[in-house]
Amino acid sequence: MNNWYAAFLFAVFFIFPAGNKTTEKTPGSQTQLVLLGTGTPFADPERSGPSLAIIVNNTSYVVDCGPGVVRRAAEASKKNIPSLEASKLRHLFITHLHSDHTTGYPDFIFTPAVLDRNAPLEVYGPTGIKNMTDHILAAYKEDMDVRINGLEYGNAEGYKVNVHEVKEGIVYRDANIIVKAFNVHHGSWQDALGYRFETKDKIIVVSGDCTYDENLIANAKGCDILVHEVYSMEGLSKREERWKKYHSGFHTSTEQLAKIAGIVKPKTLVLVHQLLFGASKESLLKEIQKNYSGKIWYGNDLDVIE
Repeated sequence: MNNWYAAFLFAVFFIFPAGNKTTEKTPGSQTQLVLLGTGTPFADPERSGPSLAIIVNNTSYVVDCGPGVVRRAAEASKKNIPSLEASKLRHLFITHLHSDHTTGYPDFIFTPAVLDRNAPLEVYGPTGIKNMTDHILAAYKEDMDVRINGLEYGNAEGYKVNVHEVKEGIVYRDANIIVKAFNVHHGSWQDALGYRFETKDKIIVVSGDCTYDENLIANAKGCDILVHEVYSMEGLSKREERWKKYHSGFHTSTEQLAKIAGIVKPKTLVLVHQLLFGASKESLLKEIQKNYSGKIWYGNDLDVIE
C-alpha cells in the first residue's frame, strides 16, 4: 500500500464524520435532551403527548409519559440513542397527574416489562401517583399473572414499580445526575411539580405545566436549558371566554414566558406543549421575541438538544 492511499484511508475513517446523525454519547461526555412528545390534549398525529428524556452516560431519565411515549422512545433508540430502548426505561419523573401527561403510564410500565426489562421501574411524582399506580397494577393483574406465570416466563422484577411521592427538594441522585423537584402553580392542581436536573456539564430545568411562577424562576436561574410550555396570545384571543379563563389560569402566555426567560436567561429556551389555537408557529415566536432576544428552540418530537 503506497503512502498516498494509506493517507486517504486514514482520512475517510478517522477524520471525516460518517454522516449527519445523532449518536449516543460516551461516558463523561455531553448531556442530551430528547423531546419524546411535545403535544397537548389536542390529538395531533405529529406530536405525541408530553414527555422528554435526559440522557447521561447511556442512562435515560424520562419526564412525564403522555400517549405514545414508549414508541417515540423506541424510534429515538433506532437513531443511535440505545438508552431509550424499551427494556432500558427505568427512571420516570411525573410533573402532575393530568391525563395528557399520564395516559402513557400503563404503557411505560408494561411494554418495557414485556420487552425484557429486568429491574423495577422507579417513579417519582406528586401526591396521588401511588394511588394511580396501584389502580393501574390492579387493572392489569390478570395480564401480569399470565405473562409472568404462563408460557412467556416473564421476569417478575420488570413488572415491579417502586413509587416515590415527593415534595420540594432533592428527590433523586446517582453518579450521573441530581434531580430537584419544586412546586409550580397549575390552576386547580394541589400538587404540580417542575424539575431541575444537574449533570456534570448541564443544568436542565423542566417547567411541567404551569402559569407564570416565581418559584420556577428561582429554581431555573443558572440553567443551560429551560424547557417550558407556552400558549399563543393571538390564538387564545379567538377562543370562548371559558377557555380564556381556563388557559390563563393553568398555562403560560408568550408574554409571560418572555418575562420568565428574561430573568432566568437560559442558554436555550425550549418550547413544548405549544398551544396555538389556530395561530401559527411564526406568530407565537414573534410574540415571545417582542420582549426576549435569547436563543429559542421550537420543540418537535424527536428533537435532540445538546
